[in-house]
Amino acid sequence: MLEYLERQKKLTANQWKIIATANLGDMLDFFDFFLIGYVLAFIFKEWQLTYGESALILISAGLGAVPGAWFWGWMGDKIGRRKVFILTALNVSVATGIMFFTPNPGGWVSGWIFLSFFRFFVGFGNAGLIAVDIPLVQEFVPSYKRGWVSGLTTTLLPAGNILGALSGAYLAPVIGWRGLFLVGLTPALLVLMIRYWVPESPRWLMRMGRLEEARKSLAWALQMNPRDIKLPTSVPEAEKTSWRELFHYPRSVASSCLVALSQTGGVGILMWITTLFVMVLKITPAEASYLMIWVGILGIIGRLVASWMSDALGRRMSGFLIGMGGAITMALAGYWHDVYLGTVSVFFVLIMVQRFFGDASYAIIGPYLAEVWPNRLRASGMGFSYGVGNLGKIIGPLGLALIVGSSNYVSPKVTLDALFPALLFLAFWYGQAGLVFAFLGIETKGRSIEEIGRALDAPAPAPVRVAATQI
Repeated sequence: MLEYLERQKKLTANQWKIIATANLGDMLDFFDFFLIGYVLAFIFKEWQLTYGESALILISAGLGAVPGAWFWGWMGDKIGRRKVFILTALNVSVATGIMFFTPNPGGWVSGWIFLSFFRFFVGFGNAGLIAVDIPLVQEFVPSYKRGWVSGLTTTLLPAGNILGALSGAYLAPVIGWRGLFLVGLTPALLVLMIRYWVPESPRWLMRMGRLEEARKSLAWALQMNPRDIKLPTSVPEAEKTSWRELFHYPRSVASSCLVALSQTGGVGILMWITTLFVMVLKITPAEASYLMIWVGILGIIGRLVASWMSDALGRRMSGFLIGMGGAITMALAGYWHDVYLGTVSVFFVLIMVQRFFGDASYAIIGPYLAEVWPNRLRASGMGFSYGVGNLGKIIGPLGLALIVGSSNYVSPKVTLDALFPALLFLAFWYGQAGLVFAFLGIETKGRSIEEIGRALDAPAPAPVRVAATQI
C-alpha cells in the first residue's frame, strides 16, 4: 500500500495538518519546559532558596527527560504513535498545572521539593513527546521529503522559550507566578487537535496486522477514497518487539547516541550566552537581551536551511558540515573574543553564526535519530538515543563548572580568562557529532523506511576465504 505514498508529488492539506500539529505540540511542550526559569525569578528571593534547592528545581526536568524518552519511545512502538502523542501532551500539561498548588515555605511539604518532584515529570513527558512526534510525521510523508518535513517540526521549539519570556514579563504581574502554571495547561488543548486531525500511523498499523485501519489512515493522509488503495494479498502477523533488540544494531546505537550528545554544546552556550554578551561587549543585561532576539531569529533560519539540506545533500554530509561549522565558530568565538572589525565585535558575529549552526543541528539530528532503526523499533530507538542525548543537560553544566573552577554546577560563572577553554569544551561536542556523521553515520536520504529496515536486518556478508596455493 505504501507505494501510493512514495509516488506522491505534493503534500496534501491533511499531511500539513499533521506537520502543524507536531510543530504546535513541540512549541507548547517547550513553553512548559522553560516556564520554570521565569517562575524561579519571582520566588528565589521571597523563599530565600539556597543554591542547592534552586539547582534541584532547574535540573529535575533534565533528569526526568532521560527515562522519559526511553519509556515513551518504547510505548510508541507498543501502543502506537498517536496514543503516546496524546499521553505525553497530557503528561506535560498536567504536571505543569499541578504546580499551581505549590505550598509556600513552611507548608505541609517544602515548596522547592514539590516543584522539583513535578518538574521531573514535566521533563519525563517533554522528552517523550519529541521521541514520538518525529517518527509519526515521518511515517506520513514520502521518502524524498522525509528529511525536510521532519526537520520542519523542530523550527518552533525556540518559540516555546519566547512564549515563556512573554508570560513572565506580561502575565506574571497580573496573574502571579502560580497563574503561569495554569497557563501551562495549554498543551492539554492539543489533545483535541490530535484526536480530530491526526490518525494512527499507517506503518504502525500495518506492522500490527491492522490493514483495513492502515488503508483508512493512508487514504485520509492522501485524501483518497480508501477503496482506491489495494490491500496486500496476505495479512502479516503482528510483530512483537523487545527494547533489548536495539542493541542488535550497534552502528545505529553508537551513531545516534553520539550525535544526540551534541546538545551538550547547545545547552552550555545557551546557558551562558546573555551573560557573555554583558561581559565581553560591556553592555547592560537589557541590551544583551535585545541582541538575543537576533540570535534567536538566525537560529530559526538555521533550522529551516538545515531542513532543506538534509534532503538536498544527505544526512551524513549535512550533519558533518553543520557539526564542524558549529565547532569551528564556537572555538573561534572564544579565541577572538576581544577582536573588533571597526565597531563590530567579532565575538558577537561568530556567536550569531554559531547559533545558526547550533540550531540547524537539531533539524538534522532529530529526524536522523528516528531513521536509523527498523520500523518495529523506530520510536524505541528514537527515545533511547534522544534520552542519552539529554544527558548533555547534565554533562554540560558539570563540565563547564570544572573548567571554570566554579562550585555552581547549574549556571557556572565564566571569567574572560576561562572563556577560550570553556568554549573549546562546548565546541568538542559539535565536532565529534560532525565526525560521527561523516565516518559512522548511516545515509538515509531518499530511502524508504522499509528499505532502511531491510538493509539493517540483512545478514552480514560471509568472509571471503582464499584458498592457499601450494608451491
